[in-house]
Amino acid sequence: MSEPIDLQSALATFTDLWSPRIVSRVNDYDVRVAKVAGDHLWHAHDDTDEFFLVLDGELTIELREEGGERAVTLPRGAVFVVPRGIEHKPSAPGGASILMFEPTGTLSVGDRHEDVPHHVDATTGRPLD
Repeated sequence: MSEPIDLQSALATFTDLWSPRIVSRVNDYDVRVAKVAGDHLWHAHDDTDEFFLVLDGELTIELREEGGERAVTLPRGAVFVVPRGIEHKPSAPGGASILMFEPTGTLSVGDRHEDVPHHVDATTGRPLD
């Protein structure tokens, strides 16, 4: 039987940035939380959309779409879905906490990406300690 999970308590168990933790699973999907600050990297998920919910702070997602580049800024409480195949780069200059909903096994740096900088964890999600 599953138990309720307090997301703020879950976020308090780690300090790593851009290193999502799996807090729950729904069917074949992970529910992941992450602390983020600065820039992630340009990447794309070829076979899945990516769902973002900002729990705290503000997240900007730059997008490279067919019509050109644009950026969306998500304040606390906002959700946004990056469609599959769209190159995107999340960033949070002031820091943020986010929740993501992705198929289990989805790599945090996508299927296509730039060189992974040292501050970004290339993972399929880490267990919550």
